[in-house]
Amino acid sequence: MTKCKLEYIWLDGYQPTQSMRSKTKVVDDFSGNFEDAPVWSFDGSSTQQAPGGASDCLLKPVFCCPDPDRSGTGFLVMCEVLNADGTPHRSNGRATIKDKDDDFWFGFEQEYTIFDPETNRPLGFPAEGFPAPQGPYYCSVGAGKAVGRDLVEEHLELCLEAGLNVEGINAEVMMGQWEFQIFAKGACQAGDEIWIARYLLDRTAEKYGLVINYHCKPMQGDWNGSGMHANFSNTLLRTCGSKEVYDAVCQAFEPRISEHIDVYGADNDQRLTGLHETQSIDKFSYGISDRGASIRIPIFTVEHGWKGWLEDRRPASNADPYMVASAIIATVRTAKIPETV
Repeated sequence: MTKCKLEYIWLDGYQPTQSMRSKTKVVDDFSGNFEDAPVWSFDGSSTQQAPGGASDCLLKPVFCCPDPDRSGTGFLVMCEVLNADGTPHRSNGRATIKDKDDDFWFGFEQEYTIFDPETNRPLGFPAEGFPAPQGPYYCSVGAGKAVGRDLVEEHLELCLEAGLNVEGINAEVMMGQWEFQIFAKGACQAGDEIWIARYLLDRTAEKYGLVINYHCKPMQGDWNGSGMHANFSNTLLRTCGSKEVYDAVCQAFEPRISEHIDVYGADNDQRLTGLHETQSIDKFSYGISDRGASIRIPIFTVEHGWKGWLEDRRPASNADPYMVASAIIATVRTAKIPETV
C-alpha cells in the first residue's frame, strides 16, 4: 500500500479577514479524487468557529490536486467547513455561490506584497525611509527593482505542477509587490484554485523566512494598494454582441455598492480612494479601458463585437474569492436586459 499525505485546507472564522488552516491526514492508496477523501473533523473552538462545549466542526473535501512540494505521494485538499449537523458553517463563503452549472467564468488577479519580518516592511524597502518612488517596479527586471523573484518563480512552478490554471505572473507597481492570475470556468473552481495558490505561496515563503502580506494597503502614502481584480463573464456576456447589454449589466452594480464592498475585503477604504488606479469606495463608475473606474470594460471585449468579459476592480487582495464571485453572480442576475436581445 502507498501511504498518501492529504493536506486538508480550510478557512477559519476570524474576522474581518479569514486565515487559512491546514492539517495532514495519512491514508492508504488515495485515488486523487476529492470525492474519495473522507470527511474529517477539527477543533472549531481553536479557530473561532465553535464554542468549547461543542467544538467539533467538519471538513468536507471539495477540491483536490497533487501536492508538488512534498516527498512521496501527497495531495492538497480544499475543504468547506460544516457544522456538526452537516449544514454549511456561517464562515463558509463557498456555500453561498449560486452557480451550479458553471456558467460564470472568473479570472482573478491576485496581488500581494512580500514582507521582510525583520523590518516589517515590503521586501526591498530600507529599514528606515523609502526606496525611489514607484514607477520603475511594475513588470520590472534587474536588481534594485525586481525583488523576491526566486520566491515568485518557485511559487509559479509549484502551482503549475499542482495543475492550477495560473495564466501569468508579474511584478506590480510598488516595490516588493507581485501578482499571479488564475482563470477557471465556474466560480467554485476559481475560488478553490486561488485559495490553493495562496496556500502554496504562504508555505513557500516560510522556507525563505519571508511573509506574504495580503493587506490591501500595506504601505500608507503614495504607494499603490493591492487588489484582487475579478474578471467575469457568463454566456450572455460572451455571446450577446450588444453594447446595450453591457451597459445594463454594469448599471446593475450601481445600486448595490454596499453589498459588494461588504465582501470585497477589510480596510478597502484605505485602497479605494480615487487615487492609484481606483474609484472611490462610495462611488460607482464604469468605462472602456478605464482603470480608475469601478468596472472596466476591456478593449478586447469592444473590439470583438461586445463579446467578452468585464473586470470589477474593487475587490481587495485580502478578499475571499468565493464571496466576491457570489456577490457578482447575484448582481449580474438582477440586470435588466433589453428585450431585443
